Amino acid sequence: MANRSLNKVMLIGNLTRDPELRYTPSGTAVCTLGLATNRRWTDPEGNLQESVEFHRLVAWGKLAELCSQLLFKGRKVYIEGRLQTREWTAQDGTKRITTEIVIDTMLALDSRRREEVVEGVAAKPAITPTPPPTKAKPDKGKKKKKKSAAGEKKEEKKEVKPEDIPF
Repeated sequence: MANRSLNKVMLIGNLTRDPELRYTPSGTAVCTLGLATNRRWTDPEGNLQESVEFHRLVAWGKLAELCSQLLFKGRKVYIEGRLQTREWTAQDGTKRITTEIVIDTMLALDSRRREEVVEGVAAKPAITPTPPPTKAKPDKGKKKKKKSAAGEKKEEKKEVKPEDIPF
């Protein structure tokens, strides 16, 4: 095989903090995020074990702006990107190294909105969405129901006999 290499990361997890959006001096948007992924397994003794990995994520440009608008702590997301290691010298003179995931693709996997999340638990929305209005169909020889003086529709009540019930 030729000199090929692959640097690809795919993760599904929950955001550990709200996105932080900043801009470089040249005006490019950069957004940093934290993601937690969980792994569960049963050990040889039959005990359920769980471990958590924490990942540092970074998005650039338009994707960074979208991440800052759409994502928030606790949201479940699918991330696709590549690993990148950076080195820098901190203000105190110490050498720092970090490995992060540069995001290429981001998909929100839940339909929660920030207003619906209360201490990490999804709450019912305060307003239920109303269905779109339906178009009125033209009457084709159908009889209209009579209206009372108050304008309400009168419906005829039909008596149901026990022998009419099919069970």
